[in-house]
Amino acid sequence: MNSKLLIILSFISTLGLSSSSSRMLSGSSDSVVADREIKLKNPSNLGEIEAGLAKSRALIRKSAANQTIDDDDDPGYVPSGSVYWNPNLFHRSYLVMEKELKIYVYEEGDPPVFHDAPCDGILGMEGIFINDMEISRFRTRDPEKAHLFFLPISIVSIVHFVFLRETRLWSDMKNTLVDYVNVIAEKHPYWNRSRGADHFMLACHDWGPEISSAIPTLYKNSIRALCNANTSEGFNLTRDVSIPEIYLPHGTTEGLLGGPFPSKRTTLVFFSGGVHGYIRQLLLDHWENKTKDGVKIQQYLSKDENYYDEVRKSKYCICASGWEVASPRMVEALYMGCVPVLIKVHYAKPFNDVLNWREFSIDIGLENIPNLKSILMEISQRKYIRLQRNGVQVRKHFVVNFPPKRYDVFHMVLHSIWLRRLNTRIHDLHEP
Repeated sequence: MNSKLLIILSFISTLGLSSSSSRMLSGSSDSVVADREIKLKNPSNLGEIEAGLAKSRALIRKSAANQTIDDDDDPGYVPSGSVYWNPNLFHRSYLVMEKELKIYVYEEGDPPVFHDAPCDGILGMEGIFINDMEISRFRTRDPEKAHLFFLPISIVSIVHFVFLRETRLWSDMKNTLVDYVNVIAEKHPYWNRSRGADHFMLACHDWGPEISSAIPTLYKNSIRALCNANTSEGFNLTRDVSIPEIYLPHGTTEGLLGGPFPSKRTTLVFFSGGVHGYIRQLLLDHWENKTKDGVKIQQYLSKDENYYDEVRKSKYCICASGWEVASPRMVEALYMGCVPVLIKVHYAKPFNDVLNWREFSIDIGLENIPNLKSILMEISQRKYIRLQRNGVQVRKHFVVNFPPKRYDVFHMVLHSIWLRRLNTRIHDLHEP
């Protein structure tokens, strides 16, 4: 079975359209509040929530069969084209999400570690999402109506305020997360009734996956939205969510969006960056300062050169992993109309259950780094223009807006989380 078909089936399964798609959660002994039976004051309404989700799955299934959506359903943007695995399926699931999804944000915890995080720098997506979630129309103040529960924890803030460089111990950071989940599990019934399966956290710091491992139920059951989406380090493609790392040097996308037409781009391929990790070492060992035929690959630019100007001049922009798999270069390329060339290992691409990355990016394996120039030069002008135009089309899904707008990166992250929730059928572990 080819990889394209696998991804299509993954998306359909995520929407709960096959009998084998559900994840049934059973009681395990590794709950945060271990071996503690929760006696609910009122009967659980989880059955009603699950019934509503079943109706949502049926509606999406019906839409997939009809292959049409009335214009009256969505007078705004209508997904179309080869950049989507199934544009109609995505469109319907997105519309159902807009109508139905409700998220409860736990109010426990105080800033700066909870409910707040920096919105600048390459890890700014953490703070941007947390702040957007606090004011989102998807937020409900009634946990009984919630499909999902958000843990408003900032890993960036935990690292900044809790981590002691002198000792370099992980324990204090992990205990901060454990203590928080213990508090909400003691105070509310929702974590224990599902073993965290309808809960999610979001982290853009590289240490997010490791710190989340402090709680086995969170690591195994909950949805983790991660920038560091490395499948060799425990990232689960069917449960976790890959989110893009986005760098906004001035706090907004002002001046970042757009670039010259393809005919005006004179550099074949561009990369500039430090030797962070073995992939970049391989790249620079072979191509650094070899400028023939429009190749511009080097560690650092001269003082009179501007990184973003170089991106705008280039047809293809290399997005190589650094110390970890995530990098803002991928989104920067899309913002400025440069076709991303991904040189990554074990990386789960953002929104891959909806977006067909082959239609707007190039994957280069480590073994093909020596052949980089020839591979790109063999791509016809017609195909390059199609890749570039498709990248411009999908750009809207990676744009950060203040406040969020439909189909932007905030809503795409939520849609990915929504798909995981649709794919999870939960029964109350404290009911017969």
